Amino acid sequence: MGDSPDIFGNEPVDEAEMPGLGLDVPPQPQATQPYRVLARKYRPQTFSELIGQEPMVRTLGNAIRRERLAHAFLMTGVRGVGKTSTARLIAKALNCIGADGQGGPTIDPCGVCEPCRAIAEGRHIDVIEMDAASHNGIDDVRAMTDAVRYAAVTARYKIYIIDEVHMMSKPAFNALLKTLEEPPAHVKFLFATTEVEKLPITVLSRCQRFDLRRISTPMLAEHFARVCKAEEVKADDEALAMIAAAAEGSVRDGLSILDQAIAHADLDGGGEDGATVTADKVREMLGLADKTVQRRLLATILAGEGKALLDLVAHQYALGIEPLALMRAQMDLIHRITVAQLGESGAQGATAEERTELEGWAKQLSAGQLHRLWQLLLKGHDEVRSAPDPLAATQMALLRVLHAADLPDPGQLAKKLEDLAARDPAEPSGEAARAAPAEPVAALDWAALVERVENARPLVGGVMRNWVRPIDVSHGVLRFQIDAEYKAEDPAPDIRKALEELTRERWSVERAVGDAQPSLRERAVAEATAAQAALLADPLVKAALAAFPDAQLVEDERASPDRTPWSRTA
Repeated sequence: MGDSPDIFGNEPVDEAEMPGLGLDVPPQPQATQPYRVLARKYRPQTFSELIGQEPMVRTLGNAIRRERLAHAFLMTGVRGVGKTSTARLIAKALNCIGADGQGGPTIDPCGVCEPCRAIAEGRHIDVIEMDAASHNGIDDVRAMTDAVRYAAVTARYKIYIIDEVHMMSKPAFNALLKTLEEPPAHVKFLFATTEVEKLPITVLSRCQRFDLRRISTPMLAEHFARVCKAEEVKADDEALAMIAAAAEGSVRDGLSILDQAIAHADLDGGGEDGATVTADKVREMLGLADKTVQRRLLATILAGEGKALLDLVAHQYALGIEPLALMRAQMDLIHRITVAQLGESGAQGATAEERTELEGWAKQLSAGQLHRLWQLLLKGHDEVRSAPDPLAATQMALLRVLHAADLPDPGQLAKKLEDLAARDPAEPSGEAARAAPAEPVAALDWAALVERVENARPLVGGVMRNWVRPIDVSHGVLRFQIDAEYKAEDPAPDIRKALEELTRERWSVERAVGDAQPSLRERAVAEATAAQAALLADPLVKAALAAFPDAQLVEDERASPDRTPWSRTA
């Protein structure tokens, strides 16, 4: 048969003429597995791998051991801190049966039993994950509430994991409430959200809530170091610290940045020992300002070297550093110096050189100077963010900080003014006192009387306050002069009527000739002028105006009627 044609009529082939067609064919290479990003590859599979959430793990462990399991759990927190991962871990903990198949709920799921492996791979029939962003309608919730009536197929509990639950519609929440309050014993709900404030209070009150915390920068840096070791990638401590700071407390964001940094290092070539993630490469990748240049820039600001400041800004801009990043870097440096004043310098500098400089500035600068620098930089940051030319705005903002850096704080300024006043103890001149009019006879009675009339008859009282100059004011008698600028009819009849209604007495009210006192309006103007003159003659004010020639006195809009607007607190 070896020489006969095959069933398709083809002639037999001599294997000796074509080697490799028999058993000698080399095995074909297997298809390579696709690359898994670090954020997926190092997703926590046990509670011990969930970093930074120890209080929640301890609470869950106690609840499982004491069999006090809630029917609904709510995980909330910023992105990338482990909300969905925690929900999957809870599902594994509740459904784990152990390696021998005889185990019960445990805070340390085995990871090898079928429920653990199926949940980890996302294929367990009784663990249903829903994305509320795309399944947020009332029909989706109705389908779920209909399904909860049926027992779990293979697991101990039927578990619903709803991610970004805050995106569900109001009707959907209302449809879920009854089932959420009294679910069947075999059902557990696990919710995850980044915006817990959007959830109805009726839902919040039916859940056991866990607030997952942001992961601290040092803890993130340690975690990334372990990942680099597992990936056989070398990384500088400063580079990992920069990646951890850029992650802003999110493990997922940090691992994504680390993934990018490793790829960036590979592109540049890692030498014989493989890729190395360095601080310079991470800084270049993220567009961050060099910390050494940050400190040099602050040194030029404190030294008042404007040209050197502009050269440094131009150099950083040429390297691709965004102007807004420069402002943020200076704000971060001022913040770390302020914290260093409280004895936290060791945690604020990645290198010994940086810590030394931070400690030096912390001793050199006062708290008032640091807070003023922060306010100036914060204002400059907002200007740069909205400016049509961010580079020019950065230059102008930093120059403003430079010119204001050596100004004394308000406390020092007040002490300086007091010292100047102590060297010039001259009393206010008598001109200010003479400028104030003499206190008229019975002026207090007249002022009180006018005020009573104003309360009862405002128009008449206004005439009395602004235009009437009293000559004689006594019980039942008012003799007065009228201001020459008053052009209306004789106010005496109206004033008499108002006084008689107010006092229940007969009054003699007439215009007369004699020495008249100023009207209440004229007195108020004269007193304000005298108060301003006295204030200008005050040694502290004179010293302040001498130090700031362009300064102006501003009237205190909060001044009460019995307080002159040019009081010293103005």
